[in-house]
Amino acid sequence: MPHARAVCIREPGGPEVLEVRDVEVRSASRGEALVEVAAAGLNRADLLQRRGRYPAPRGVAPDVPGLEFAGTVRAAGDAVERLRPGDRVMGIVGGGAMCTLVAASERELVSVPDGMPLDEAAAVPEAFFTAFDALVLQAGLGPGEVALVHAAASGVGLAAMQLARAVGAHPVGTTRSEAKAARCEALGFEAIATTDGRFADALHWRTGGRGADVVLDGVGGAYLAENAKALAPLGRWVIIGTLGGAKGELPLAAIMTKRIRMFGSVLRSRAAEERAALARRFEHSVLPLLADGRLRPVVDAVLPMSQVREAHERMERNDTFGKLVVRMEPGA
Repeated sequence: MPHARAVCIREPGGPEVLEVRDVEVRSASRGEALVEVAAAGLNRADLLQRRGRYPAPRGVAPDVPGLEFAGTVRAAGDAVERLRPGDRVMGIVGGGAMCTLVAASERELVSVPDGMPLDEAAAVPEAFFTAFDALVLQAGLGPGEVALVHAAASGVGLAAMQLARAVGAHPVGTTRSEAKAARCEALGFEAIATTDGRFADALHWRTGGRGADVVLDGVGGAYLAENAKALAPLGRWVIIGTLGGAKGELPLAAIMTKRIRMFGSVLRSRAAEERAALARRFEHSVLPLLADGRLRPVVDAVLPMSQVREAHERMERNDTFGKLVVRMEPGA
């Protein structure tokens, strides 16, 4: 089995339980490519996994976090048709991306556009796959509609607002920080700074009383009532996270009278066929926009894997704008 360097979770706990050590990784199986990982995006799921609250799926190393990566194909297994050694790829896995070598299904990998640095490409998959699937494929966001995007300064939030604008919709973000709202505005996006969890009235004022046609909700419980108030009749509500709690009081009367539709979405637990289908649709619809610069991941910082504890601490402090990326160090 190949040897690699990986970020490992020694035991459940704080950032201090993270360590970099040698590990054995499996070779590419039939239909897979073995990828030399250049960089991996950091996500809140990694923080939860470190604390022992988000276990890896069956068959995935339980102590190596990481859901997204970018790198170069080292070797291709049997029946691999599209990829060759040296090809630059990015993708999502169930875990184990914080490692210098990752085996992944060819069908779930996407080519990295020419000219895009691999550090930047590592910030693409989780944010843009999630936003594209939720806003476009599930909610059917279209031209002229209003998209309300929570946690607008996160990687997913910034990707979602770019995608909304790309399909001709009007994105409005929310954030709990005045400074982050100002940074969103500097990028050309409308943003509402909410320190008390209220945003519906401000959204209705900004949209001339219309409200949101689609809400991309990564907050959950704390925003249930305001989301129902913010949504326009026949609005669509996509829940992709529970940063504000997994439980809350659901305003059923507003949901019924407005005929609101609710969706839930998560990528990690999907079947391989679903993930492969999403990758192909992403490659067809979104990759050209990344290639020509109409879409671009916002990277807050790139830290070497030897500083992964600092990366986790920065994310836990909520002082980031966009994605944190961890650069792999084969000889670290």
